[in-house]
Amino acid sequence: MRLDGVLFFPVTPFGPDGALAEPTLARHVAQGVAAGAGGVFTACGTGEFNALDHEEYTRVVSTAVTATAGRVPVVAGAGGPLPTARSLARAAAAEGADGLLVMPPYLVTGPAAGLVRYVREVAEAGGLPVIVYQRGNARFTPEAVAELAAHVPNVVGFKDGLGDFDLLQRIILTVRGSTGKDFTFFNGLPTAELTVPAYRGLGVNLYSSAVFAFSPEISLAFYKAVTGGDEVLVQRLLTDFYLPLVRLRDLVPGYAVSLVKAAVRMRGLDVGGVRAPLVDPSDEHLRALERLVRTGLEIAGT
Repeated sequence: MRLDGVLFFPVTPFGPDGALAEPTLARHVAQGVAAGAGGVFTACGTGEFNALDHEEYTRVVSTAVTATAGRVPVVAGAGGPLPTARSLARAAAAEGADGLLVMPPYLVTGPAAGLVRYVREVAEAGGLPVIVYQRGNARFTPEAVAELAAHVPNVVGFKDGLGDFDLLQRIILTVRGSTGKDFTFFNGLPTAELTVPAYRGLGVNLYSSAVFAFSPEISLAFYKAVTGGDEVLVQRLLTDFYLPLVRLRDLVPGYAVSLVKAAVRMRGLDVGGVRAPLVDPSDEHLRALERLVRTGLEIAGT
């Protein structure tokens, strides 16, 4: 499973009755792939993994796989309680996903050895290439990641959602120095573009783009600028679009998902609202979001 370019994390659409809206999801995924996504990460954080039951999860993965039609890899989230994570891993494999993003376990905080065991069991259940997601209560030591990379053949990557650069640098050096394995690292912080320059300084060039879900134009303009060395455009997008977006995001817990979903609706695709415990943005915040999207599109030249 090879990942490249901008990684697309689609939202999960719900209809007026609150039920999963598969045709809308299919359209959302297909539009993202056509716009130039390098990979589709479905039923993950932006896709409200936490709010899906097993049947819905299976349908989300199946819909994303069908809509992508083999053009780019499809990676499905799997996590939570261990039995649930194993069951979801098997379901993702059965529905044709190309890989798994192993999300944090539920509630408890375990030691490094426990996290290694958790990832190992989920990886063995699905049999798919696995990317480990470091975030929240899933905080890995360098030795733990090296153990997974060396001894669990289908663990192929590590997504960092902590932003602890000292820890990440030690993980990178330990994995590369002790395994020699072709191992993928990427930036998984919310609104990842804001920290892309810092991660690139560590040699971590891949990143997840929630903005791509509602504006491939802005996301790709930033990607082309940062990979092409256009520092003027990078700084303008960071200063006038991404930084204000992060400030808005930080006003209310859960806005990292709620704002993205609202912006998808603004751009013409009715994906519904978010499920509890998340809340949809207030009218005031929606107006601020609309202004930000207009600004981003203007800077991107669209």
